[in-house]
Amino acid sequence: MKIQPIETERLLLRGFTKEDALWAFHIWNDPEMGRFLPDEAMEEADPDYIRELEELGDDPDCCYLIPVLKESNQRIGTCSFIEENGVFDLAYCVHKDFWNQGYATEMARGMLDYARKQGAKKATIDVSKDNIASKRVAEKCGGHIVSEKEYRKRGSDQSMTEYRYEVAL
Repeated sequence: MKIQPIETERLLLRGFTKEDALWAFHIWNDPEMGRFLPDEAMEEADPDYIRELEELGDDPDCCYLIPVLKESNQRIGTCSFIEENGVFDLAYCVHKDFWNQGYATEMARGMLDYARKQGAKKATIDVSKDNIASKRVAEKCGGHIVSEKEYRKRGSDQSMTEYRYEVAL
């Protein structure tokens, strides 16, 4: 799904391009940065998987975005949303070099503003129960927990608990 870039105070959330595939792979598959993601980290980049990542910008259902610093155009993470029946489901991941600088909150608020302008009445954010920083982001954005579920991390035997936060728009 392609949209015009979303602008925030410090960031531009632009569409995902083929050139962003390895960037996303390294973030999502880093043991520290990908710790709370639903898939087990891969040690090596499988060529078929990289080709799939290269096509994310053309996904018809999910809007994959790359947040970049406005001043330098430097990538700082990944984010995305899926809209279904007027509800936007948000996801975000910040590169560890940019942790604790408010970027995840800024990314989430940018996507929430976009959702609001599209007429959405609510948004959801799924967050690992153990991800304290991401829980703070959801709460700063006005989210409150509406459900909890347990799931098995894909590719592993690890069980995880996830909260679903809901944000009224």
